[in-house]
Amino acid sequence: MMPYRSYQSYCHRLQHDMYFLTSTSRLNEQVVDKIVLQLNRVYPQILTNEEAEKFRNPKASLHTRLSDLLKHLQKKGDRHCQEFYRALQINAEQLFNDLPSRKILKTPDPTEIDTDKEQYMLNDRGPVFFLACFGVAAGLALFWYCCNSVK
Repeated sequence: MMPYRSYQSYCHRLQHDMYFLTSTSRLNEQVVDKIVLQLNRVYPQILTNEEAEKFRNPKASLHTRLSDLLKHLQKKGDRHCQEFYRALQINAEQLFNDLPSRKILKTPDPTEIDTDKEQYMLNDRGPVFFLACFGVAAGLALFWYCCNSVK
């Protein structure tokens, strides 16, 4: 059975990351505005003009606007949350990499096979072994060809 975390929806991840994102000084006003503008201009189906104006309103506190934006995206569905993560990665890559949900996704599962290690284990004999095997196979093929052509 595959671990639950590999199938975690973006909405669930956003819910998990919400406190981290809204805590003081994680995201500044400029970055939030860039994210809102990206979601509005690049993906107008994600945020309409009216919604974008609401989440960029300087009269409301940054914490309130960001909390409302995250709740709004969660209500709209997984695709909207995914686009938020994409915008966050583009506009605040270091913060994106520090998200709690990213750290959970990066945690290795002891039941999974480490493909890099497995690849090394399969190929650890090197080029000399490959050439020796190829030489034996070519020699057998030549021997078989010569034996069959004599008859």
